[in-house]
Amino acid sequence: MNGMLDGRVAVVTGATSGIGAAISHALSAAGARVVLAARDEHALQALAADITGRGGSAVAVPTDVGYPESVCRLVEQTLGAHGRLDIAVNNAADGGHRPAPLADVPIGDFDRAIAISLRGVFLAMKYEIPAMLRGGGGAIVNTASTAAGRPVGGLAGYVAAKSAVIGLTRTAALDYAADGVRINALAPGPVLSGGLQDAGPQAQRAVAASLPVRRLGRPEDVAAAAVWLCGPDASFVTGTTLTVDGGLLAGMPTFARPA
Repeated sequence: MNGMLDGRVAVVTGATSGIGAAISHALSAAGARVVLAARDEHALQALAADITGRGGSAVAVPTDVGYPESVCRLVEQTLGAHGRLDIAVNNAADGGHRPAPLADVPIGDFDRAIAISLRGVFLAMKYEIPAMLRGGGGAIVNTASTAAGRPVGGLAGYVAAKSAVIGLTRTAALDYAADGVRINALAPGPVLSGGLQDAGPQAQRAVAASLPVRRLGRPEDVAAAAVWLCGPDASFVTGTTLTVDGGLLAGMPTFARPA
């Protein structure tokens, strides 16, 4: 994919997470100038330095997608630095609460999951799309989850938000398809980052053994799919959700085999 995105300008929210950082690196490797957005300024600066140290172009813009003014500033600074916006990967998310039965979920925690993982995607697109329209079009990828198609008990806020992201993605894709803005979603399955990385080797082996491919996903697996969706080879793809899940949503293998 080297050179596929030469000359393009890309924004990545939630850029300092495992998947977000991998997407940022992959976009840069494909030739894009990357604007990195997240709340942790120190982590952002470290990621930007890593990308530029590898010969890429990266600018860090501390951003909280829970606030409209913060997202608006992100897009304005992107336009100020590069004069255009071609690509956006809206990856910022917040699970909102620890696993718990729905009736035990604090209302504030549920609201936080919706505010970041769903409303944050809405706000991002609200400001990204006009900037792309001024440049003649663009591509947006929103990070959903296989939990939207195969819900996980105890994660009411996360599942609700990620399910709604898919609906929001489809609606936006219909709104702007004729204007040259393609909008798709990614639904990662079990990926070795975040909570699964913290769960430890035993839990990781158990999850890997339950997948048809018998291994966990890597952040780089998701990043490769994101770059493809943002690139010219996906020019006829909009309003879809691409699962990157090792076969998780395909169903249960007919016969269990040793890992």
